[in-house]
Amino acid sequence: MPLSNMAVRDIETVIHPYTNLARHREVGPLILNEGRGIYLYDDTGKRYIEGMAGLWCTALGYGNQEIAEAGAEALRKVSFTHAFGGKSHDGVIELSEKLKEIAPCPASKVLFGTSGSEANDMQIKLSWYYNNARGKVSKKKIISRIRAYHGVTIASASLTGLPWVHNDFDLPIANILHTSCPHYYRYGQDGETEEQFAARMAQDLEDMILREGPDTIAAFIGEPLMGAGGVLLPPKGYWEKVNAILAKYDIRFIADEVICGFGRTGNWFGTTTFGMKPDSISMAKAITSAYFPLSALTVEEDLYQAMLDESRKLGTFGHGYTYTAHPVGCAISLKTIEIYQRDKIMEHAAKMSPVFQMRLNKLADHPMVGEARGVGLIGAVELVADKATKRPFDPKKMVGAATVNALQEMGLIVRNIQDSVALCPPLVITTDEIHEMFDIFEKGLDQMEAWARKENARA
Repeated sequence: MPLSNMAVRDIETVIHPYTNLARHREVGPLILNEGRGIYLYDDTGKRYIEGMAGLWCTALGYGNQEIAEAGAEALRKVSFTHAFGGKSHDGVIELSEKLKEIAPCPASKVLFGTSGSEANDMQIKLSWYYNNARGKVSKKKIISRIRAYHGVTIASASLTGLPWVHNDFDLPIANILHTSCPHYYRYGQDGETEEQFAARMAQDLEDMILREGPDTIAAFIGEPLMGAGGVLLPPKGYWEKVNAILAKYDIRFIADEVICGFGRTGNWFGTTTFGMKPDSISMAKAITSAYFPLSALTVEEDLYQAMLDESRKLGTFGHGYTYTAHPVGCAISLKTIEIYQRDKIMEHAAKMSPVFQMRLNKLADHPMVGEARGVGLIGAVELVADKATKRPFDPKKMVGAATVNALQEMGLIVRNIQDSVALCPPLVITTDEIHEMFDIFEKGLDQMEAWARKENARA
């Protein structure tokens, strides 16, 4: 089928993130020009279920007129004002108060950016700044985890523990460490219980801290569940053990709530769902339901006092972005959070979760699926060549990508992380829509099973 005029123009002008650019020149883009609720429509009018809430972010779905009007009103009122030199506006004050109110950890202040990558990048800078302020100048290393995802700036991409984010970018940078990935299905040893696996993962972390020297470790960063690593849930007891280790060695604990924040796991924050006790959290994505690029992080009192000391010494806090605390973003975030609370979106998501998880867990019986895993309204299936041994497919066969392409043809947009296929629909999804989504998903798996047999893909 020949490419449309717009598709050709896209190929000649646009660089697409996380895309095989060579293949893109052959197949062209999926051009999506309209959205309503959980559905998107392409340039031919074909309808798709957005099974990934965009990129884990469109919690309230598409076409919300209240949010659109809040943004339009903010644009009419004051289209831009920055936060440098003590300048402020009502929106950022009210939003900071609201975020402090709902945050799952004690928060003294709030600092804003425009993306999750920026928020986590700032967390590194602030951890270094904090330790310089208190005279611990060697306490600079940051521990992340293998298969974690924390962004794509030079610093946040270094925190990310995925090879395709590092390859040929000369990453990670110095002073960024990666401890073991706590995925029990893939890395648990024969005869090892989930609790024993959690203890071993925690011991790996403590061993790394002791090997490097506790006085050199500034912070540890972790997602409540590892989203772009494959929707990897923590094993039972894992975060309880990590909490204790970090407190023992005076290591700042950063929770990356960019994906889990604002209801995804059934609570306002994944930190609450999994019993984490962070010093600070990073937020983005659903903070505005992706109607505007905005991110934030909480600043704990000890860090704020260190920032005050540094301002007295240096004359200023030398960090911030042009679009920090953008008034339109703040207005949209305030309206988004108002809708979450007024329309009881968290309660709705909690009500939908058993339906979603029931349909997800049924997929574990499919011959293509090694593990089905999830919580709240997020989940994934891991595709394997052999269910009994957990043997994966040959990576060269790109089974995960082929599955996603097949599902897209059927009208369902999802995302693969190698051979795991993730689902993360808007939180406003209904029971009927959940069944519609999983009915398509099951048909796609059946089609891929037939393909695997025909092509002898398990060999």
